[in-house]
Amino acid sequence: MSTGDKVKNTGEKLKGTVKEAAGKAVGNERLQAEGKVDQSKADLKQAGEHAKDALKD
Repeated sequence: MSTGDKVKNTGEKLKGTVKEAAGKAVGNERLQAEGKVDQSKADLKQAGEHAKDALKD
């Protein structure tokens, strides 16, 4: 996985964490759910990158 991809995925995960926390703070369930989705997407992308790296070795 390239460093750029790692940074991008980490940024997406952080964005999701912030959205989820903001949603909890203001009682907005939709924002909380969006945050969780963003985190899941970042995790899936990262897992895919790890799988590609494993196949290269």
